[in-house]
Amino acid sequence: MLALSRKKGQGIIIGDNIELVILDISKDQVRVGINAPKNISIHRKEIYLQIQEENKKANNTSDDVASKLKDLFTN
Repeated sequence: MLALSRKKGQGIIIGDNIELVILDISKDQVRVGINAPKNISIHRKEIYLQIQEENKKANNTSDDVASKLKDLFTN
């Protein structure tokens, strides 16, 4: 992990087309602005983890359905 110190208004460039900008700093919060192409998904970590969990559940459900359909047509 790379740890950098930045002040309000300063930024960080990731690759050629993603920029993080420190918008505001208060006692226990930092507001970060993100400039990135529209085709790049940006989520808070807790939301990203929820999406991943839902995708796993959906994948398991589709495997169960596929198995039941297979059994239906092979019997």
